[in-house]
Amino acid sequence: MSRIVLKAILGVLMRVLFRPKVEGAERVPGDGPVILAGNHVTFVDSLFVALIVKRPVYFIGKDEYVTGKGLKGRLMAWFFRTSGMIPVDRDGGHGGVAALMTGRRVLEEGKMFAIYPEGTRSPDGRLYRGRTGVARLALMTGAAVVPFAMIGTDKVQPGGKGRLHIAPVTVRFGEPLDFSRYDGMERDRYVLRALTDEVMSEVMRLSGQEYVDMYATKARAA
Repeated sequence: MSRIVLKAILGVLMRVLFRPKVEGAERVPGDGPVILAGNHVTFVDSLFVALIVKRPVYFIGKDEYVTGKGLKGRLMAWFFRTSGMIPVDRDGGHGGVAALMTGRRVLEEGKMFAIYPEGTRSPDGRLYRGRTGVARLALMTGAAVVPFAMIGTDKVQPGGKGRLHIAPVTVRFGEPLDFSRYDGMERDRYVLRALTDEVMSEVMRLSGQEYVDMYATKARAA
């Protein structure tokens, strides 16, 4: 009930303020396990996806978003959990494994899981090399992968923080990718790399971003 109320209220505000344009929404399956795989340009990307897609969408977020103290901390925890965020400690040595197993559990329950294969927000608006977790999840669970692109959210929240700005937003979904022909090959690193590159190629086509064959974390560190 909390999710329905939150989505209704924020959905109205979002449509009034940002008037997002949605393309290809009919390509998102209405049931069964689905992986939404897209680009990541700013913090509010997940909120736009969660509000636009009709089905509940789950995604990974830092546990610090739900561990704050006081009234503000409790309100933030309620907001993020209600929005579909599953908190995971991603800073530890096993953060990547924890995120992968969380996504697997969500998908095996027949739900929808959103993932950003780049692993972090783009440091400069370009599209970076995808990490193979998206392919591993698809092969472990048999879920279809729906590529999507966020366009304009970097203008809504420049730099990924601070107050929001009014700007046009487009969310574009591609055709579902079926990797069932690779069943049982989730440990083959060449297959994982090839499938991940296929997903990122579709995201690049949808978003129109320049592609950089480097991990975003390395680019950010540099």
